[in-house]
Amino acid sequence: MTMFKSNQKMWDKVLFTLIEVLFIAWLGLMSLDAVRFRWSQLPVWPQVAGAIILLSSFYVFFLSFRVNPYLSPAVHIQKERGQTVISTGPYHYVRHPMYSAFIPFVIGTPLLLGSWYGVLVGAIHVAIVARRAVLEERMLRKELTGYDVYMVRVKYRLIPYISPIYGRDDRA
Repeated sequence: MTMFKSNQKMWDKVLFTLIEVLFIAWLGLMSLDAVRFRWSQLPVWPQVAGAIILLSSFYVFFLSFRVNPYLSPAVHIQKERGQTVISTGPYHYVRHPMYSAFIPFVIGTPLLLGSWYGVLVGAIHVAIVARRAVLEERMLRKELTGYDVYMVRVKYRLIPYISPIYGRDDRA
């Protein structure tokens, strides 16, 4: 079994690999910070907030997977499965709810564990995923019938009622 899909774009293979490597480093950093060396000193309330944030992210992940049978870690069009635009559930509010769930995941996890350094690396994850969302939308507009109409109806890329990251017109 190969890690990448045959019709997956090269930019996605690069970003996906970067996200995976950074994710493993992030897990290691948080364990060194929160357990081994205790570089960060967090009071209990951010850890409680982190648990609530993390549980919220799990719920949005669940909703995203429940309504979208085409959801995949690889950015590609599933023509063999007749992929269509999904606009129900969390896709009614944001165009990339799985990425939206990832944002509180990479912030809530280090807070729960008590690692400020983990929060900083989580912010790097957010920037990479936001860039990936922009590139994914460019591809979807070109290759998935109806996606351009969907973008007009659902104005927010990642966070409802907040201006989309990288601007509204995906030229970034």
